[in-house]
Amino acid sequence: MIKAIYYYTILLLISVLLPVTLQAQELRGRVLNAQTQQPLQGVTVSVEGKAYTLTGEDGYFEAALTRVNAPVILSYVGFATDTIFWSEAYDGSIIEVLLRSRGAVLQEVQVRGYETNRPLLQTAGAISLIEREVITRFDESSIVRAVNTVPGVRMEERAPASYRLSIRGSSLRSPYGIRNVKLYYDGIPFTEANGTTALNLLDAANIGRIEVLKGPTASIYGAGTGGAVLLEPRRAAPGESFLELGTTVGSYGLMRNTATIGIGAENSSILVQYTRQKYDGYRQQSAIDRDVLLISSQFRPSDKRTISANLIYSNLYYELPGGLTQEQFEQNPRQARGGQFGSVAQNASLDLEGINVGLKQAYRFNDSFRNTTAVYGLHKFKDNPFNTDYERNANQEFGGRTSFVLDANLGSIASTFTLGGEFQRGFEVARTYDNNGGTTGALRTDDEVVSKAGFLFAQAEFELPADIIATAALSLNDTRYEITRLQQVATRNYTYKRNFDAVLSPRIALLKQLTDKISIHASVSSGFSPPTEEEILTSDGQLNEDLEAEKGTNYEVGIRGFMLADRLSFDVVGFYFKLNETIVSRQDVSSVAVFRNVGSTDQKGIETSIGYTIVDKPAEPISLLKVWGSYTYSHFRFEEYQQNEDNYSGNELTGVAPHAATAGLDLSTRLGLYLNLTATYVDEIPLNDQNSIYAASYLVAGARLGVKRQLGTHFGLEVFGGVDNATDEKYSLGNDLNAFGGRYFQAAPDRNYYGGVMLKYTL
Repeated sequence: MIKAIYYYTILLLISVLLPVTLQAQELRGRVLNAQTQQPLQGVTVSVEGKAYTLTGEDGYFEAALTRVNAPVILSYVGFATDTIFWSEAYDGSIIEVLLRSRGAVLQEVQVRGYETNRPLLQTAGAISLIEREVITRFDESSIVRAVNTVPGVRMEERAPASYRLSIRGSSLRSPYGIRNVKLYYDGIPFTEANGTTALNLLDAANIGRIEVLKGPTASIYGAGTGGAVLLEPRRAAPGESFLELGTTVGSYGLMRNTATIGIGAENSSILVQYTRQKYDGYRQQSAIDRDVLLISSQFRPSDKRTISANLIYSNLYYELPGGLTQEQFEQNPRQARGGQFGSVAQNASLDLEGINVGLKQAYRFNDSFRNTTAVYGLHKFKDNPFNTDYERNANQEFGGRTSFVLDANLGSIASTFTLGGEFQRGFEVARTYDNNGGTTGALRTDDEVVSKAGFLFAQAEFELPADIIATAALSLNDTRYEITRLQQVATRNYTYKRNFDAVLSPRIALLKQLTDKISIHASVSSGFSPPTEEEILTSDGQLNEDLEAEKGTNYEVGIRGFMLADRLSFDVVGFYFKLNETIVSRQDVSSVAVFRNVGSTDQKGIETSIGYTIVDKPAEPISLLKVWGSYTYSHFRFEEYQQNEDNYSGNELTGVAPHAATAGLDLSTRLGLYLNLTATYVDEIPLNDQNSIYAASYLVAGARLGVKRQLGTHFGLEVFGGVDNATDEKYSLGNDLNAFGGRYFQAAPDRNYYGGVMLKYTL
């Protein structure tokens, strides 16, 4: 199979790099600002990815073309890249091209959320976008800082690469890892059948764009009360063929190298990327060593069919320093958990190797009927010495998703009907041992786990009079586990089966477009979130047979749009979420997380984001200057919570800050110099259900300064440097909630620096 892929790739490269040659012809054009109709000087014009020219003072350019449909790419700082194609009918006249500023383009950006594929202004739901420009404004060794620019979302690192993702407080049941949130990569399930997501198998450089859907989205994306995250892979643009090499070095032994090859044609695109990252760590026992290989491709063999294929191979090792008490945290935040079962003594760490292969086809039968089908396979191996035990797992999984979409007219009402389903099956061999100083001791448990998750979904959209879009959706969700215990000390062997009853999850939404730049929306949706395998079968091998699925209903209203000649963008959402059978986690005496249903929670909140473009004049010395910010207010409470003799009803929800805000400034110049400033504030956070101890509030700031220059016709160079936690705050990022022995705190790095260089050669 590997040889077949190798030869297929070679043939693809030959077909792309050896086009049919024709007699050269001059393409003459002029580039204008779509908003002001003024000429743009200095626009980069790429012809078939092989030659570059720049527009002159009046926006004119000339380019030599050698074949029909030759792609010509026009790009400029602060503007959306555009691609035009030369046809045989071209008569040599001047072609006028209008480039749109990024602020204006946001009005027309298509989102995948709820499979509507509509502009964001026509999508009824709380959706936040994280574009590639946001990811690269930070150090790409971690995606945490980029995700935390989004209101209502909090991403944490208990240790480097030990991610935890919370959408509207969903980290309550996530002492580690990502749960209660469904992730997709290129429309293919990335969350496994057992409900867990190994996001650390991806590198930030593998991601082209992120869409975050907040609140229950079960109508389209299956079981989940936290939300859904849609990840788009990086791909080469049409006509773009390049080789890109990058190196970043930083404090505490950070060393990161990337190599990317991209080849894009009119009907095909392939990107191969390898990333290697090493980091000694700010704390004891917090090093990381990760290799990631991504192959992302897309082919269009006909006007009706588009095929995408992705392969991700990752080999990840990272150490776990463990939680500190408040006294230890204040005394020396860089220390690891000590004692007989300390992290260094037990080599607490995780070695994870995995390969994920996905294949997707989008087929259009005619102008009104289309289908998208995806299949994937996953192999993963985990070796995890922990402070009090040693876990070794091997996992194999396959699954698929399909959806049919019909566009129709019901009288004068344009309608879209979607029907589909998704199925996943995972098989895992899970063994736990005694941990003897970082080596396996006596076998404790030996289990075989079969996880099955699936759902059917249907959705109908209606474009009603008065610019109203109505959506009604429904899904039927089913989750099953079968655990066969082959060995357990002092206990009989047995098979445990758990089938969470199929649950209907509806969603109803309305959107009213007030103007072509402002819309309001409202929705009601219900969610169903069964326990993950790790919540039923804990890391010490104990079975939690009484755990029930969470169920909740979410109500929300919002307004988004653009004002002041598209310079001001805004998005405001208010929501009320009632969750029953809430699952919470706490640690037992051995530091193993255990899970319980505790009644219900009451969650009210406001999420806001705003941006203002002060300067947008590409021909001026300062070509772009904009400010932006986001703010989240969370009034989250336990409504009913009785634990033995203690009543926690009315207490603040554990792990959720009442107030959080992020603000930034972006500046670019005509000469390629840029500056990104970011500041984040997080209010104090309750660390236990009793609300007896809090993590202190903190304000951290960071900056990145760099320059991007084109060196001749083929080479592009970027040199950059940055600082994180410039305020040198002592804070915890990834607190251990309800930790036994008061070990709540996972210290984040103090002030640290990084710098790097990126060299791009266009073929």
